[in-house]
Amino acid sequence: MPNSVLHQLEDILASRYVSRRAEILERVTDLFVVGSGKFNEEHVDLFDHVLFKLLDNVAIAARAELGSRLAVLPDAPPRLIKHLAADETIAVAGPVLRQSDRLDENTLVAAAQTRGQEHLLAISGRKTLTESVTDVLVDRGDQAVVSNTANNDGARFSNHGFSGLVTKASDDPGLALKLWSRPDSPREVLVRLFVEASDAVRNQLASADAARSEIVELAVAQASGHLQAAARTRSNDFDNAKAYVEQLYATGQLHEAQLHGFAKEGSFDKVTLALSLMCKLPLDMVERAFVRKQPDQLLVLAKALDLSWVTTTTLLFMQAHVSGSARPQLDQHLASFTQMQPRMAQSMLQSYRTRQRAAE
Repeated sequence: MPNSVLHQLEDILASRYVSRRAEILERVTDLFVVGSGKFNEEHVDLFDHVLFKLLDNVAIAARAELGSRLAVLPDAPPRLIKHLAADETIAVAGPVLRQSDRLDENTLVAAAQTRGQEHLLAISGRKTLTESVTDVLVDRGDQAVVSNTANNDGARFSNHGFSGLVTKASDDPGLALKLWSRPDSPREVLVRLFVEASDAVRNQLASADAARSEIVELAVAQASGHLQAAARTRSNDFDNAKAYVEQLYATGQLHEAQLHGFAKEGSFDKVTLALSLMCKLPLDMVERAFVRKQPDQLLVLAKALDLSWVTTTTLLFMQAHVSGSARPQLDQHLASFTQMQPRMAQSMLQSYRTRQRAAE
């Protein structure tokens, strides 16, 4: 039967019936769709040859109909499918790019590299996407393409792809949440996402999954700790301050007066070392409290140590300078400091210690 069909069609193509090409294309497509799954490789090659010939000079509507019908067939003619996938018209290429299992990785990558956003959006909706394909989608795609790709459970991402997603998610809460919720997002990707995201995005991530947010905050702290420790090893001033403050602490001479004096000097090393020893907290955590723009944690430490408002004010001015934030709003901070109960502050300090031990 296939050979007779080929002979008949080639006779028709060479004759006066060329004007009926679209009608013949539809009839041959019907024949293939009905027999799909029953043809051997030779028969599929035959249909590939015939349909490819019939496709010349047919209207967009006919090509789109052909693409829609063949896209869902696992044995669709491969050369024809690749040709349809490369069509400039999204009505033709879209269903094939989105659904056809006959498209290989190279074909998808080529389409993603050369076609417009509608074609990329179609590709992003496939059941599965390899790393090579998602690399291009993330690099070239607009917001809709990148978001749809990140939301695709069948998509796999390389390190390059994840990096691109983080960059684009830093000011896109919707994309950030999609990346945040992907079970295959590496921990370091979540850490970077949390660090680089804008405040609005970070707040949305934290509220979306408080438990996971706490884990990532601890991971951020650990990563920061390595960098902080490396910076300290290059500082002679730190070594001198460490020896001096630890000597005061060992001999029972480290009190609020010394801390206040260190703050008036503006000695970051001495102040953080002193607070670390007085609060029994890791130095990394105290240093990070000073580089944050918000002084909430610093106020907790001051209240837990029962520091005076004078000493606390000096620490706040120093913290504002270190963090690069604006002049501290002393009236607002004084209200918070006054209303905070010492027992609550000490409880929060104990919580900081507990969390740090858990992280370690």
